[in-house]
Amino acid sequence: MSRSPVPRTGRTLAGLTAVAACAAGLLAAPAPASAAPDPARAPGAAQATGTYPNLAPRPPMGWNDWSYYMCRIDEKTVLDNARALVRTGLADKGYRTVTVDDCWMSKARGSRGELVADPQKFPHGMAYLGRQLHRMGLKFGIYEDVGTLTCEKYPGSLGHFPQDARQFAQWKVDYVKADGCNVPVAAGHTKEETYRDLYRQMSQALRDTGRPITFSVSAPAYFQYDGDSVWHRVIGWSAEVGNLWREGRDVALQQHSPAAKWSSILYNFRYNAKLADLQKPGRWNDPDFLLAGDTGLTREEIQSQMSLWAVMAAPLISSTDIARLSPQAREVLGNKKVIAVDQDALGVQGRVVQQDGGSTVLAKPLKNRDGAIALFNSGDTARTLSVTAAAAGLPDAGSYRLHDLVTGRRTHSDGTIVAPDVPPHSTVLYRVTPG
Repeated sequence: MSRSPVPRTGRTLAGLTAVAACAAGLLAAPAPASAAPDPARAPGAAQATGTYPNLAPRPPMGWNDWSYYMCRIDEKTVLDNARALVRTGLADKGYRTVTVDDCWMSKARGSRGELVADPQKFPHGMAYLGRQLHRMGLKFGIYEDVGTLTCEKYPGSLGHFPQDARQFAQWKVDYVKADGCNVPVAAGHTKEETYRDLYRQMSQALRDTGRPITFSVSAPAYFQYDGDSVWHRVIGWSAEVGNLWREGRDVALQQHSPAAKWSSILYNFRYNAKLADLQKPGRWNDPDFLLAGDTGLTREEIQSQMSLWAVMAAPLISSTDIARLSPQAREVLGNKKVIAVDQDALGVQGRVVQQDGGSTVLAKPLKNRDGAIALFNSGDTARTLSVTAAAAGLPDAGSYRLHDLVTGRRTHSDGTIVAPDVPPHSTVLYRVTPG
């Protein structure tokens, strides 16, 4: 869901015009009702009723193969990473949903129109994969697309929404990530109308299975460059049809340089930080994967991403080789105190309360009148950062107890929260308790 240097959605957006050119013919030809772009005009299409069930009361946590492996996946790779989540203790800390992204299926559907797992990559099939994950105490996530094809040109769900949803339910899938590549926009329909109709159809199809399946919507990522009013409106209806949504550009891939990875983290942080008003408990803004692992990033950079994602109440979804995690990456991902900020019961996304050209301060209210304060130095030289308790929205108190959630250091303050000598690309994350 991105543009250069992260190619997935940008490539698709560039091709929407070409896809739309054949859309009129596609929609005019006999097809299942769910192939039409507007369910109100599609005879027999399910009508969405109400909002999607609240299946993610806390930001989802887990692992996804895409950023690290892309299409280089198979059954062994997925299960090895799942076992590593359990072995390292990360599963016990919340990283329990294992999602197989694009490229898991065969290029053609089966004789009954069903999705077929690639027999070379997944010789035992997807139901088997789900059983193995469930036996480990993990959840099973899978990828599809609301268009004619996935981003990597495998069969999309357009025209097969009820069938695919039933198949996922039969496989005991717990989480579906639905992309928006190769969506044909027919004459007389806007791009937004088309996306909204198709995501509503998939949402309803998942509901109709009766199985609780967390639904990750990628629609907003295809509208990031269409103006804030449109983009924000798409995020609004994404919160009706699903539990979380990818709202913008993808984070960088494993093949990119460390500098490109840091740049993408910074970019995704900046767009996500502006969307706090559009998130609510149980409906989550998703700025994409955590890159802690074998990535070439510094300890300060991977810690910054983890801390910033936590204060923004973002999903914590790792995309790396879990079996090869360095001790420092495992420590960053497994920091229970930082995870607790992300998973806090209030479910509030932290807001920017202070900012200049090289630093950002975010504040997030926590249960029991505590607050989380993230002081982020995005510049290239060390800086001392500070914010007043009043500016951070903390309850009025004579003093405040500060707990640095990374170093463990505890201090007191009389009203100004200070992080001295913050290194470049670093974030100090305090849990603040009124005295």
